[in-house]
Amino acid sequence: MMTALRRKPPPRLAISMGDPAGVGPEVILKAAAALASRRGAPSIAVVGDLSAMRAAAARLSDVPAPYQWLPGQPPIRLTKGLGVLSISSLPARAIRPGHPTLEGGGAAYDYIVTGARMAMSGGADALVTAPISKDWMNRAGHHFPGHSELLAHLARTRLWRMMFVAGELTVVLVTAHMGFAKVASALTQRNVLDTIGLLSAHLRGALGVARPRIAVLGLNPHAGESGMFGDEEIRVIAPAIRRAQRDGIDAYGPLAPDTAFIRKAGSFNFDAAVAMYHDQGLIAVKTLEFDRAVNVTLGLPFVRTSPDHGTAFDIAGKGIANPSSMIAAIEYAWRAAAGREKTRPRVSA
Repeated sequence: MMTALRRKPPPRLAISMGDPAGVGPEVILKAAAALASRRGAPSIAVVGDLSAMRAAAARLSDVPAPYQWLPGQPPIRLTKGLGVLSISSLPARAIRPGHPTLEGGGAAYDYIVTGARMAMSGGADALVTAPISKDWMNRAGHHFPGHSELLAHLARTRLWRMMFVAGELTVVLVTAHMGFAKVASALTQRNVLDTIGLLSAHLRGALGVARPRIAVLGLNPHAGESGMFGDEEIRVIAPAIRRAQRDGIDAYGPLAPDTAFIRKAGSFNFDAAVAMYHDQGLIAVKTLEFDRAVNVTLGLPFVRTSPDHGTAFDIAGKGIANPSSMIAAIEYAWRAAAGREKTRPRVSA
């Protein structure tokens, strides 16, 4: 007698609600509505404030109704409702769209911490983070430059990188939030090599790319022009590429930054690219897919994605926030979490 194969349950995603006064609640609800009819859609638990989510839902139409969800409870289909792990009970002033508060900034921090702990403990397969106000989170006493730094701190991760996905273009940054004058001195063979290695491991493990082809950009115009315009390519970047190649990674470069993102025959000649600094990579990403770009943190012990936009306090509560980036962030987390599960080593009984 043959035993029927058990269908694997869809990935479980935790979504931190972001700043209660921002567009986070709105884009989460719109994204959930858009994904509700997808086959195999992930189960979603929003970590946030139930009152804020219900208030946002009341301003919208055709979105899942938020309901109180507790860990251990089976989620219901998105067509029936959207589960909210409500860890705050904010006053009305703190959930007023477009009017950030200290309470809201502190609550946004708590949502991230709880979501990260769910992901680290196995209570969720991935974490998607809605936008926060770094300013108001810091005013509330939580001094981190942003999500990535906070999550790395919580996970005790020393080696991590910011990656951005815009349709067919994937770019990871060697350096991120620092003034341009400091970039050259911050580049070392080690941090370029580490970036290439993290990217290769993610593409293989989460996305199933057997042998990813990785393009590495130079720092200077024309990739230094053999040292005429700077020698970072010769001293730092090229040696790091050679070391990556010796490790079995299909990396190449350094490429002239001004032509690295030119499509050939309608597609890029690589699976992902390594950029030396923030704007070198992000200008291409946001030009290509401003409304659908996704931020991914590499190096964490769990999948973390985020829409690549801010709290948009100026349009919060007006019902006009574009959910495309949140949908893309959920889709990427869904795909990456499923990919990690496929490649997870099986332990024999």
